[in-house]
Amino acid sequence: MTAAALAAAGAAGASDPAAQPPPPPVRKAHRPAPVPLVSAPVRIADAATVRLLRPGDRVDVIAAAGSPTGDSGEARVVASGVRVAEVPQLSETRSGGGALVVLSVPRSTAAALAGAGMTSQLAVTLC
Repeated sequence: MTAAALAAAGAAGASDPAAQPPPPPVRKAHRPAPVPLVSAPVRIADAATVRLLRPGDRVDVIAAAGSPTGDSGEARVVASGVRVAEVPQLSETRSGGGALVVLSVPRSTAAALAGAGMTSQLAVTLC
């Protein structure tokens, strides 16, 4: 009789939720923190190219060392797949040639764009 009582208690305890071990904790997926974006005004050498751009477009920014007359120079991508935030009117940006475009980029990319704009002519390609 004792054996039957223990067997019944064991069977009852197996279905009793209080007797079950707690489920393992649910792990949340790790997502990297979003990179804060800044607005970076960039002067593009070819004003006609800038007229093709609209806010929301994605562009690559290319820096070409060398003179505007076409002397050979190395070209490098300074920013890839960045978003156009604003395209000011050409009449507002006519100082120094080219045309201004405002890009939404990570802070480190903004610094790279500013440096490249001081030493190279910048161009964009639509992505």
